[in-house]
Amino acid sequence: MNMEIKHTKDITPVGTDYRIVSDVIAMLTEDYQDQPSLDAIAKRIGHDPIDLQKTFTRWAGLSPKAFLQAVTIDHAKRLLRDENLPLLETTYELGLSSPGRLHDLFVTHEAMSPGEWKERGKGLEIRYGFHDSPFGRALLMITERGLCGLGFADHAGSEAEAFRDMADRWPEASFIEDREAVWPYAERIFDPEKWDPKQPLRVVLIGTDFQIRVWEQLLEVPLGRLCTYSHLANRIGSPKASRAVGAAVGRNPVSFVVPCHRAIGKSGALTGYHWGLTRKRAMLGWEAARA
Repeated sequence: MNMEIKHTKDITPVGTDYRIVSDVIAMLTEDYQDQPSLDAIAKRIGHDPIDLQKTFTRWAGLSPKAFLQAVTIDHAKRLLRDENLPLLETTYELGLSSPGRLHDLFVTHEAMSPGEWKERGKGLEIRYGFHDSPFGRALLMITERGLCGLGFADHAGSEAEAFRDMADRWPEASFIEDREAVWPYAERIFDPEKWDPKQPLRVVLIGTDFQIRVWEQLLEVPLGRLCTYSHLANRIGSPKASRAVGAAVGRNPVSFVVPCHRAIGKSGALTGYHWGLTRKRAMLGWEAARA
């Protein structure tokens, strides 16, 4: 069902902002040790330095240089204090009591029963729509019980692929395109000023019992923090199941809200991300600037 939207707006201006920002983030990641100047960044990606500064600052809330510094400091705190990462895990444990947890800020959730999951979405009506976000085109899916899916498309031409990726998780469900219905969720998710514990965002987790346990632990990882897969495995009482935990993290259907981007390897490597490693870096940097 196609709908003409007249009374909604996107989080970021329609255009190429995310592609510009993602190019900058990719460059800063590759040239991390060089600490490139604004002029060098602009020359590399073919943009005017002043325009680039304005675009990036509008998106991230700080300059490219400050963004790099924030990510660098955050990275150093977690990964360079000890080769065995005990301080990373210590920081995570201390962070659980922080009021900055994503879960405390704006998320409450429920899980569908095993029987409902086995039905593969049979009888379930899911409304969906695409909206611009700080991380590119976002695909949101909702049921009458709340948000059940959030994925991303790199550009307009990849929206169909992103939809198939999400819809295949519940092949028996009925899908209705309704951009206006999902807009309030997009607004709540990507605007931190609307993260209100008194009016929590309702999330419906649809997965196996094991997957849901992993996703629930991801909700406990504080904003601006990271957690290893092995730590998640310990948290759910399956210390030898790091690989299975990694697979469950990769199957998280509610990206960003259930923060699978905060999961890393034991070595400190960011490892993969279902929606692209550049987007994972973008999310972590965006959160580091706001934590």
